[in-house]
Amino acid sequence: MQYTDWGERADRWSGIRSETVDVRGTKVHYLVTDQTRTSGLPVHLLVPNPANSASNWLDVLAELRAHAHAIAVDLPGTIAGHTALPNRRAASIETNALFLRDFADALELDRVVVHGWSAGGMVALLFADQAPERIAGLVLVAPALPPPLSAGEARRWQTLGRAGLAIVAPVALVLVRVSGRRILAAKWRVLDDPASIAGSTWSTGGDLTRMSPEIAGLMRDEMSVVEPMRLGSAVRVYASLMSLMFVRRRTALHAIRRVASPTLLVCGDDDHLTGRASIDDWTAQRPDWNLVVLHRVGHAPPFEVPAGYARTVIDWCGPRVHDRADRGVEDSRGDQDRRK
Repeated sequence: MQYTDWGERADRWSGIRSETVDVRGTKVHYLVTDQTRTSGLPVHLLVPNPANSASNWLDVLAELRAHAHAIAVDLPGTIAGHTALPNRRAASIETNALFLRDFADALELDRVVVHGWSAGGMVALLFADQAPERIAGLVLVAPALPPPLSAGEARRWQTLGRAGLAIVAPVALVLVRVSGRRILAAKWRVLDDPASIAGSTWSTGGDLTRMSPEIAGLMRDEMSVVEPMRLGSAVRVYASLMSLMFVRRRTALHAIRRVASPTLLVCGDDDHLTGRASIDDWTAQRPDWNLVVLHRVGHAPPFEVPAGYARTVIDWCGPRVHDRADRGVEDSRGDQDRRK
């Protein structure tokens, strides 16, 4: 869905509007706050999970708009978004990272604080690695990054895992073609009754009943018009994500080690997908990364606690990001006193 002012949909989203821009021949939809861009200060660029749409960030945009110019983008080929997939090869994490560079060029975004949620965290990380000159700050929200593996586990993923992904992805594509409507109906039922997922094998932790009724209603409406064939691009994106996390790990691990911008890692203490062992491994590799753990929150901080999430980011940005914007580039190490 698109609105010239999202206040038409919900008062709390007043001052957020839908816009489109041409990116290499593709019409790209994004949401933008009405806060005037201030010279020298970075724009907040919000990247959703690639299977979802920019609208997932609406409650966070509403909280950020008083503090910063903020944009949330529909990645190409998302299930409920409005940005078309240029071609089948574009449905991958790495292609999405390259797309962000082109999108930033199209909007002349010279300096950004880029937020990446879940699989969008991997997209944001690779974007930050590819375009360090643009990144004033990196916010990884319950990110899907490589977990720690033993030497034996890594070897098995290189052999059995690689073969398994080569088999599973085509099978999954067939399944979504056959059962796409049932999959979408199951997602609809969760949105109708978020409490029903608690304690089930599908739970991502936290409490989705804390999701605002406006967001829940919007997602129901979006799902009601989704064509099942669009699930295919999500399968391809998640296959590329699994490969980067477990098979072609070096790409992501090198990006973790190289990223030069100040980085904030935001996780929930009840997240069933982003484990504590992974968080400890990432912060051991990068002790300069700042860690904030949100109490009684699962894998969806922007849904469960949008105000708390936005406040955490704004407080963290402060002089750290703004000073970086003024100076252009600085070493982000030495911020360990902020880590929790």
